[in-house]
Amino acid sequence: MITHKTISRFKPALYRASSIPALIIGGFLVLFFLLLALMGPAIAPNDAFEFHHDASLTSPSQLYFFGTDQFGRDIFSRVIVGTRSIIVLGTLSTTFAVIIGVLIGLISGYKAGMFDEIVMRLLDGIMAIPTLLTVLLVLAVFGSSTFNVILSIGIVFVPVIARVTRSAVLDVLSLEYVQIAKVRGESARYIMFREILPNIYGTLAVEASIRFSFAILAASALGFLGMGVQPPTPDWGLMASEGRNFVTRAPWMVVFPGLAIATLVVGVNLLVDGLREYLETDFT
Repeated sequence: MITHKTISRFKPALYRASSIPALIIGGFLVLFFLLLALMGPAIAPNDAFEFHHDASLTSPSQLYFFGTDQFGRDIFSRVIVGTRSIIVLGTLSTTFAVIIGVLIGLISGYKAGMFDEIVMRLLDGIMAIPTLLTVLLVLAVFGSSTFNVILSIGIVFVPVIARVTRSAVLDVLSLEYVQIAKVRGESARYIMFREILPNIYGTLAVEASIRFSFAILAASALGFLGMGVQPPTPDWGLMASEGRNFVTRAPWMVVFPGLAIATLVVGVNLLVDGLREYLETDFT
């Protein structure tokens, strides 16, 4: 039950959040795209899959706000519907990377010693390979599918998240509450998940948001290369790729999907900056 006391408790936090422009603007942009992902097909003015050959490469107008592509499909509707695929790919791949990376970082940082050294060197080896090359290698081995795209992007981000988690674990490992838990005879699992993990949530939240931004770019790049979401499903990267051959006749085919990618990434980055600033003011 929400009481007056509960509301008053949140007032300082809401005041701090409202005083950070990056958090407000980034949060609004991300929320806007999340709503598009949820309601896209319902609010799209036209069928995103329907061909209108008599309206091929039509410039932006009142009927087609963003113009049409080479098949006469409404680009505005396709950008709206395509929001869902990019959000799903970014969210699932980031979630996969966070779960695996946090587990590795927690165990490695807590165990330390030779185990930590071996794990970190293995992760360094993975990080030494360029991101896009690693993703393409995974897709070349396992084939191009939505699941494999999520898997490949997630694998790329696991080492980074693991190292960030390990660093955060080492920062709190010597603190009093962790030492008291050890003296009480608590198990390693209890200490890692009940004592350490709740106290590094802020760091992990910021890192996960950053990875989400990179996951969007990676998914868009794969779509541009034709290895992401496959036709006829609308995908911003694929739409930009299809528009390359018509860029002089119909630049809107590239411009509007590109603007959607840029706006979402900027929104996520602003949200990350605002979240970092909020957490810094919260703990100071």
